[in-house]
Amino acid sequence: MSKLDSDGTVETETLEPVPDIENQLEQIVDSMNRARQEIQRVIIGQDQVVDQSLITLLAGGHALMVGVPGLGKTLLVETLGRVLGLDEMRIQFTPDLMPADILGSEVLEEGDDGKRHFRFIKGPVFTQLLMGDEINRASPRTQSALLQAMQEGRVSIAGEYHRLPQPFHVLATQNPIEQEGTYPLPEAQLDRFLAQINIEYPDSASEREIILATTGVSRAQADRVLTSEKLRDAQKLVRHVPVGDSVVEAILTLVRSARPESSPLELVQRHVAWGPGPRASQALMLAVRARAVLDGRLAPSVDDVIALAKPVLQHRMALSFSARSEGVTLQDVVGGLTEQLR
Repeated sequence: MSKLDSDGTVETETLEPVPDIENQLEQIVDSMNRARQEIQRVIIGQDQVVDQSLITLLAGGHALMVGVPGLGKTLLVETLGRVLGLDEMRIQFTPDLMPADILGSEVLEEGDDGKRHFRFIKGPVFTQLLMGDEINRASPRTQSALLQAMQEGRVSIAGEYHRLPQPFHVLATQNPIEQEGTYPLPEAQLDRFLAQINIEYPDSASEREIILATTGVSRAQADRVLTSEKLRDAQKLVRHVPVGDSVVEAILTLVRSARPESSPLELVQRHVAWGPGPRASQALMLAVRARAVLDGRLAPSVDDVIALAKPVLQHRMALSFSARSEGVTLQDVVGGLTEQLR
C-alpha cells in the first residue's frame, strides 16, 4: 500500500497486523449490510449493480458504469455518496471540456502590496466521490487528465503536486449506444478502473415498482450509514483479509489464461488481441476480499473469483478481428475462462 509524503513523493506503507480483526470485520459487515439496504431503498431492481459498486469502493477502486440512459446511474452515484458519507462532485464530460476544468488552474492575482502572485483554484477533482458523466464524450487530452488522479491520488499543476482528499473514487458513466461524437477510452485509462459495471434493464416486476415509487408525491431517501473516515478504515482492513492459496492460484490461472501469448485455451488464442496485465490480478485480489466481507465471510473463495471475473476483466481485454467477424463477444471469452475454474 502506498501513501504520499509531504513533499509529494510516493512512499511504501507497510500494513501492520490488526488486533481482533474478526470483531472489526464483523462491524464492517454490519455497516455495509445497512448501507446496502439504504441504497436498495432508492435503487430498485439493480441489486447486482449495487453490490458491485460497494465491492469496488470497499476495495478502494474506481468503477466504469456502462448502460443506456435512464437506468439510474447518476442517482446511484448520488446515493452512494450520501450513504457512505462522501463529499461528491459531478462533471458532465463534453467535447469542449478542458483538463483545467477538471483539475483546476492557477490565476494571477495582485496583492495589497502591489506584488503579483499565482493562486491555485481547485477543480472538481478535489472531492471524495467524483462522478464523470459520459466520460467518453471528452477528448483524449481531457480524459488523460484523470490518469494521475486515479492512480496516485494526486495531481500535478505547474510542476507542483496537490494531494486529493482521501478516500478518492471515480465513478464514470458511459453510454454504449450513442457512439457519434465520442472518443473511446484509451487502454491505459480503462486499466485504472477496478471494475466495469454493466447496468441492464430492470425486470418487469422491478420496473413496475420503480414507476409506482418515483411518480408519487414523495420519493424514498437514503440515510447516511458511514463516514468517509470509517470507509477509509474499512478499506484498510479489507487488505488484511486472508486469502488462501487456492484463491491466489485461481486468480493467476484466470488472468494469465486471458493473455493470448500464454493462454492454453484456443478460444483466447484465436479471438483475443491483447489481454489483461498484472493490475487485473491486483484488482481481483482486492475485489474478492471485499466481496467476502460484503457477504459476511472472513475469507474469499474461488466462487468470488468466478463472480468477479467479468467486471474486472472485460474492459482489460480486446477482441481480434476474427472474433468480431464470427460474433464472439467478451462475455463468451470470459465465460470460457471461468469454466476452467469450476
